Amino acid sequence: MAEPTTEEMILSLSPVKLHKLPHLTDYLSRLPTHTNPLQHNPFYHPSDGFYITPSDVILRQIVYDLAASGAASAHPASAYHRAGPRRHILFEPSSIRAAIVTCGGLCPGMNTVVRELVLGLWDLYGVRQIFGIKAGYRGFYSMDPIPLNPKLVDHWHKNGGTVLETSRGGFHLQNIVDAIQHRGYNQVYIIGGDGTMRGAVEIFHEICKRKLHIAVTGIPKTVDNDVGIIDRSFGFQTAVEMAQQAISAAHVEAESAVNGIGLVKLMGRSTGHIALHATLSSRDVDCCLIPETEFYLEGKGGLFEFLEQRLRENGHAVLVVAEGAGQDIIPRNEAQKQERDESGNPVFLDVGQWLKSELKNWWSRDHPSELFTVKYIDPTYMIRAVPANATDNLYCTLLAHSAIHGVMAGYTGFVPGPVNGNYAYIPVEEVAKAKNEVNTRDHQWAWVRSVTNQPDFMRT
Repeated sequence: MAEPTTEEMILSLSPVKLHKLPHLTDYLSRLPTHTNPLQHNPFYHPSDGFYITPSDVILRQIVYDLAASGAASAHPASAYHRAGPRRHILFEPSSIRAAIVTCGGLCPGMNTVVRELVLGLWDLYGVRQIFGIKAGYRGFYSMDPIPLNPKLVDHWHKNGGTVLETSRGGFHLQNIVDAIQHRGYNQVYIIGGDGTMRGAVEIFHEICKRKLHIAVTGIPKTVDNDVGIIDRSFGFQTAVEMAQQAISAAHVEAESAVNGIGLVKLMGRSTGHIALHATLSSRDVDCCLIPETEFYLEGKGGLFEFLEQRLRENGHAVLVVAEGAGQDIIPRNEAQKQERDESGNPVFLDVGQWLKSELKNWWSRDHPSELFTVKYIDPTYMIRAVPANATDNLYCTLLAHSAIHGVMAGYTGFVPGPVNGNYAYIPVEEVAKAKNEVNTRDHQWAWVRSVTNQPDFMRT
């Protein structure tokens, strides 16, 4: 075993690949530049280092293997341009017509992002023509926009949902870009999840194809925290906080019954981050089921065997399941296999109701003379419809301001977000493809199993 070093070392790290950030000048030449209005803003005192330069970057990897760091690597480390204000901007504030749209499902913090976009554009850069697009992507071409100003949006951050309204589907590329061009928008702020970001990629490419002086940015929104590259999605911490309340209620119900099981279904179609973090935070959970791990009900090492053991030991159990878990073992007919929602996503069957039914059938079959209670709690819409908590409100403000600074500097086709705690600009194409799944071989999943003492449900 190598001895740990205690001496100071000069490290030679692997090469770094700086990801190209799209810019309006990639396809438009001779664009005039303007001095950033922050230079004369009474609330700012720009000094050396205040403005971000093209050489300021954020590393995606911050953990290195010293034994391998000096060796030539086939995979260089990744870096992104740092977010923040630039000394010069490519938009004259009086000529800006900004459009803001919210798409997809609800998420805590959506109203905060809209509010902070409006206030940031208005107060920091002097923009006066700001418009809210109603009902998602379809609102660009089918509805009149809402003029936005600081007074109108002043209290929006205190409300859940989205005042601009949202919808799924309605993505017709030519209609959307035609409407953007017809209404004279030259800045477009798109708030949505992975499907919305894929739409933003297409809008960005169509605008480039038409060589329009229009900057597009996406602000990633998903309560499931399944957007890749960035540290986390806004609204996620609020969701975990609310999920704990549901788990606490399930624990009380289970503890108050003979052979009581509290069953909680949490959001998480493709990832189990909410279930995982809520389980670690509450410490009342006996078993956590997520989409990234398989499980089975019957037989040795199965869920029923584990729950029976836990009921014999403690008299109660709390089971948390993410909505995407177990979809491979829930019986479904051919029509259900083909069913899709308006965004093109597979329609998931209700794993919570299915588990509740299976648990009752199992107990009545194997222990017909014993009392048994299952209390099922589904807080899905409560969790996503609440206002953002303090942490998420601050996060939404930083995202909005980062987006504004990038767009004003002429960057387009990007997403702002924290990477290792520092805000960066990431090409929207990368974000649209990236996934943030729970790594079941990582320490975090091991922590979950150490807290719940659940088996790995691997058939032997």
